[in-house]
Amino acid sequence: QVQLVESGGGLVQAGGSLRLSCAASGRTSSNYFMAWFRQAPGKEREFVSAISWGGGSTYYTDLVKGRFTISRDNAKNMVYLQMNSLKPEDTAVYYCAARGGYYSDYTRSYDYWGQGTQVTVSS
Repeated sequence: QVQLVESGGGLVQAGGSLRLSCAASGRTSSNYFMAWFRQAPGKEREFVSAISWGGGSTYYTDLVKGRFTISRDNAKNMVYLQMNSLKPEDTAVYYCAARGGYYSDYTRSYDYWGQGTQVTVSS
């Protein structure tokens, strides 16, 4: 079992930045792929970004490519999402997720989820 806790959300103006953090605990010694998803009101949860165990491979949806950066610190069991040039359409609850094995952007393929952190971008 892996427990995930997100933090760092908040209210920011368009063009601003936020850094989300995800703290992992439990069976963190396993080689988990880590990802960020988001869900806006009335919409399905969507993939944002993912990172491999060693951090050597990263993946992004085209919607955030060039603006968001995912990273991880395995020594601290942390995953981060640096979000720059935020837009109102980035407003959503952001979730941290983990899965064993290889990369996936499919929501249901992830085994563990955090409770989410709200990001609101005002225009």
